[in-house]
Amino acid sequence: MSVNADDGAARRSLLVADIVDRTGIDELMIDRLVRGFYGRARRDPLIGPIFEREVRDWEAHFARMRDFWSSVALMSGRYHGQPMAAHLTLPIDTPHFNRWLELFAMTARELCPPGAAAHFIARAHRIADSLELGIAARRGEIRSAPMRPESSL
Repeated sequence: MSVNADDGAARRSLLVADIVDRTGIDELMIDRLVRGFYGRARRDPLIGPIFEREVRDWEAHFARMRDFWSSVALMSGRYHGQPMAAHLTLPIDTPHFNRWLELFAMTARELCPPGAAAHFIARAHRIADSLELGIAARRGEIRSAPMRPESSL
C-alpha cells in the first residue's frame, strides 16, 4: 500500500470514528432502522404495494439494505449494488419519494438518538434527490431538485 493509500485509510478511519462518536450509529442501530422503516413502509397505502410486489425475500432485502446503510452512514464499503438501476423500472415519482422520506424520517427519529437520526435523514434526502432526478432524466424529463415536505427534514 502506498503512502497516499495509507493516508486515505487513516483519514477515513478518523472520519468514521468521528461519525460514531457524534451519532452513536452502529450496525445494530442500522438493523433496527432498516427493520423499523420497512415495517412501516410495507403497510403504507402508497409505497407498500410497490415493496410487496418487488421484494420476494424480505430477509435478503434487509441484509442488502443493512449493507447499503452501513456504506452510506459509516463508509463501510459493504454495499456493492446499483440503486439507480434497481429503481429505474419502478412506477415511482415525487409523491413516492416524499412518502419514503416521511416514513424514513419518522422511523429514524423514533429509533435513533437525534444526532444519528439527523445523519441518516440528511443522507436519505440526498439519495432520494439523486434517484428521483436520475429516473426523471432517464424518462427524458428535465426538472430541478424537488421541494420536500418539512416533516421529512
